[in-house]
Amino acid sequence: MTILDTFKLSNKTAIVTGGGRGLGAHIAEAYAEAGANVVVCSRDISACEEMSHKLKTYGVQSLAIECDVTNQEHIKNVVNETLENFGSIDILVNNSGSSWAAPVEEMPYEAWAKVIDVNVTGTFLMSQAVGKVMIEQNKGKIINIASIAGFGGTPAFMQTIGYNTSKGAVMTFTKDLAVKWGKYNINVNAIAPGFFPTKMSKVLIDYGKETILSNTPLKRLGKDSDIKGVAVFLASNASDYITGDILTVDGGAHAL
Repeated sequence: MTILDTFKLSNKTAIVTGGGRGLGAHIAEAYAEAGANVVVCSRDISACEEMSHKLKTYGVQSLAIECDVTNQEHIKNVVNETLENFGSIDILVNNSGSSWAAPVEEMPYEAWAKVIDVNVTGTFLMSQAVGKVMIEQNKGKIINIASIAGFGGTPAFMQTIGYNTSKGAVMTFTKDLAVKWGKYNINVNAIAPGFFPTKMSKVLIDYGKETILSNTPLKRLGKDSDIKGVAVFLASNASDYITGDILTVDGGAHAL
């Protein structure tokens, strides 16, 4: 096996939550390009179906399944459909996410609860359900999508305390699960992206772009290829001795 072979995902099956658009779509496409069969799931089934059709053009198989990651019956269906069609689950990307912008003193409880439920509880429920399969297989890669917002306090223009808090929780969850499931040959890591243009981040970037760029050593926003390479690395054999890590992809902003 050559070094390039260790990055290939041929004959592997990945589930990408929130895979119909944004960073999830980029990750799903990267996995298809690397040879994996990909299941894309989210509440927006039409976006998933469109992405699934695109993924098949890479010569792999793909499924689009409607899934609310806070709904255990939906999750059970995703796991069962994936196993029925592909026989295994090698990679799980917990990408589905929610956010809400409001000053702390004005944020409705319902908004806080929704963000925590999707971002934290959804990550737990998906990992638990897929993890049972991976434990039985004695192998697997779980990749959680965190954020640089989870490392600590954020700039004043980021009035997203629920989101920021949830991503800090995802980081701790990642590290603890890596410790608990290492004995099953399951790698658990997270990606902490900086600012990438997506539907969710558009308003925030438009509002704070000058500040963002001035605090980013590479002086640009993230682009598709920046997230694709990292996601393939953590899903591939090239990262077999890495677990419990938070891989930061932010153009160097965390180094300031």
